[in-house]
Formats: sequence, structure tokens, C-alpha cells
Amino acid sequence: MPLTPIDPRLDPGVSAALAAVAEREVDQVFFVACGGSLSIMHPAKFMLDQHSAALPSDVLNAAEFVARAPKRLTKQSLVVLCSMTGTTKETVAATKFAQSAGALTLVLTTDPASPLAEAGDHAIGFEAPYTTGVPIDAKNSNYARIYQLVLGLAKIFDGSDKLGALMDSLEALQPAIDRAHTHFAPLFADYAPRLAKKDVIYTMASGADYGAAYSFAICVLMEMQWINSHAIHANEFFHGPFEVLDENASFVLFKGLDSTRPLTERAETFLHRFGATENILVLDAAELDLSGIDAGLAGNLVPLIFFDTLWRFAYKIADLRDQEMLEARRYMKKLHDY
Repeated sequence: MPLTPIDPRLDPGVSAALAAVAEREVDQVFFVACGGSLSIMHPAKFMLDQHSAALPSDVLNAAEFVARAPKRLTKQSLVVLCSMTGTTKETVAATKFAQSAGALTLVLTTDPASPLAEAGDHAIGFEAPYTTGVPIDAKNSNYARIYQLVLGLAKIFDGSDKLGALMDSLEALQPAIDRAHTHFAPLFADYAPRLAKKDVIYTMASGADYGAAYSFAICVLMEMQWINSHAIHANEFFHGPFEVLDENASFVLFKGLDSTRPLTERAETFLHRFGATENILVLDAAELDLSGIDAGLAGNLVPLIFFDTLWRFAYKIADLRDQEMLEARRYMKKLHDY
């Protein structure tokens, strides 16, 4: 189908990818990655579900994507993959697997010369501060790029035009993050000394925020601080996990602004009913100054604010535990024979 006019402020890599998509018949989108990169696929699917009736989608771990071999994977499929370094072997293999079925592959990575960038049909670059320590503008993050891609797809296949509002909102995102750091600083200073002593810290969220909760659980608490964790969906909490709640249990709850906020509000009420407030860290997006961010997209952008600010909280925990965030890892980036 012909490419409808696209906002000129889009990232060039996204624009090129959308131009290629517009030349194809697409009936299914697969969001595929591992670990922290997989976490951004959940809010991407949430956004696509909200804005596109034409494009059903799935989120899959890269290795399982290959092992599962979905029958719906065909030449009419679009597969979106991500690896920060572009060296995740499972994601590279998933890219090649998708191409073997004739699917179009769009890959996101920070390294344009990486194996993933070379394997994909179209590479989209982004910036990431977490392993480099170099600050970035959030409008250049992985979330920003994949959201541009998703709303571009909605415009091509559904005629839904939210790209202008998104690009305006992305310009306001970094200032909103900076204000959130200031807002959450006293809360983090209060909770860090207690949570740093915990052996288990659960995270909980719903909707667009679930991916950020998942990433904080597995990539920060477990990977970098060896604190047992699990990301619990706010409604799934009431279907088993709430049995672990007592006055000693610790939770980080993400209260976002999307349509699923009532789910986290219900969970918060239960947490405070049977748990101890001093062990329940609640991040409430309704308290933040989100000036310049479109109200209809605020719920989609809040997860990035949560994760960015929690990164600073994690460093507070690391200092109190006397364990370095990245350097102390035993296996990640140190073993290559697994």
C-alpha cells in the first residue's frame, strides 16, 4: 500500500523501515528479543493493540520464537527485534529464522556494525545510557524508536495519526524525567536503606508499565544485585501471588496512567491492607509533572520515566550493599560458553 505522509521529525532509520513496510502486505507483527530488550516489546504491543485494528501482534523470547516456529510466520509477517549491543546470539538467530520464512525484519540496536544490524533487513539505531554511563536524551531511547515505529504502522495500516503528538511528547520527555528524579529522590532516600537489606523484592505493574517492572526485576535486582525478584502482573497478583504478602514482604509497585491503572490501584490497596507500608515502594505517575506530554500518550511514556528513575534507586541499593552494579556480575558478559 502507498506510504501516507510521515512526520519529518521521525528518526531516519524508522522512516526507512516504515517505507519498506508500506511496500508489503502485512497481516501479523512479532515483537522478539531477550531480557531487557524484550521488556520494551510489551509496551510496544500494548500501544499497537490500542491504535491498530489491522495488525495483530505477539511478544516472544527470541529463542522460543525459533523453537515455537509459529505457523503464522510467513512472508506477510513483520518481525521487530531488538538487542542493545546487537550481539545477542538468540536474537540474531531469530532474525535469520524470520527471514527464512520470507518475513520482513526490522532490528533495533545501538551498534550499526553489529551482527544483528547486519542480519536484519532494516536497522534502527538508538542510544542507551545504562551500560555506558553516558547521559542521553530520552527521545533517542529504545522506547522512543519503537513507539515511532508502532504509531507509524498504525498510520499506514489503520489511518490513525498520532505521530505528531508522539514527536511533540518525546521532546518533552527528558525534562519530565529530570523532574521525576527530583520528585522521587526523597522517596528513594527513605526506602533504599530498608530494601537494600531484603533478600526478595517483588515488582508489580500492568499494561504499558509491565515491561519496565519485568526489566527492573530480572536485569537490575536479580542480574546486578543478586536480589531474588519476580515481576507480577497487578491482576495476576490476586490469582496466587498475594499469598506471599505479609508485613516483611517487599514490593515495588508501578502505578501508571494507562487504561489499566485501576488494576494497580486495587493491588496497592491490598498491599497496604496486609503488608507494611515501609516495605512497599509505590511509584505513582499521577504525582509527576508531565508538561508537554500528550495526555493520550502519557501512559505509554511513563514506563520509561519509571525505569530511568529506578536506575538511580538501584545505585543507592548497590552502595548500601557494597556491590557494584555492573562490574560485580558473575556470568553476564564474562562467560561465552553457554
